[in-house]
Amino acid sequence: MIKIKRLKKVFGSKVVLKDINLEIEDGKITYILGLSGQGKSTIIKHIVGLLKPTKGEIWVDNINITALSQKELFNLRKRIGFTFQEGALFDSMTIFDNIAFPLVEHEKLTKKEIEKRVYETLEMVGLEYRVSKLYPHELSGGMRKRAATARAIILKPKYVLYDEPTSGLDPIISDKITKMIEHLTRDFGITSVVISHDLKETFKSADFIAMLYKGEIIESAPKELFINSKNYIVRAFIEGDSKKFEEISKGSI
Repeated sequence: MIKIKRLKKVFGSKVVLKDINLEIEDGKITYILGLSGQGKSTIIKHIVGLLKPTKGEIWVDNINITALSQKELFNLRKRIGFTFQEGALFDSMTIFDNIAFPLVEHEKLTKKEIEKRVYETLEMVGLEYRVSKLYPHELSGGMRKRAATARAIILKPKYVLYDEPTSGLDPIISDKITKMIEHLTRDFGITSVVISHDLKETFKSADFIAMLYKGEIIESAPKELFINSKNYIVRAFIEGDSKKFEEISKGSI
């Protein structure tokens, strides 16, 4: 299980996260929702150790990662796959080499063993063999997201973190990405954490939902309870009520 305890992050004079407490259950899909610029991506960057908290702790499988050395953190990251919002694939590498990169960096495998793992992983995310020979710029947005996910899971991690996986995609491709996340979670036992503001895709697949607003978790609950939340900010977000949000931000409500 991943446990976030009293997490606070300050950049300069700007407080981005305030006293965040959140537990992410194994084998489930947890969505973290919120408006743009609320600090959602900052949370998962702490989970993977890309950022150090100003205060608080991040626990992964009973290990406080904030207390680890760089070498220890490097080894722990094998348990955690991370997909950046834009995929962050290496433009100069083929898709095969992009996906194989973590294997080359972390494991001592033969060329045939690497090929086998790459092709198996491509199949897991719904990409054909031929895609492995292409370069990132030759793929559609949805295919790049899948290839980035393949690279994130090639080391067979326990956890995969997705930063806005459906951002900028049309509804059909968004649905395919959501189903891919479900498939990896349900069929391979991966624990998934998804950053999003896409309510339609969230409500399709989430087991648990937390909402971040002004650096704080204002609601966290199983999907069914979240959808019926009485929190007026959550209700405004679910209903897409921009007028109410404007009133909330001004302190009128």
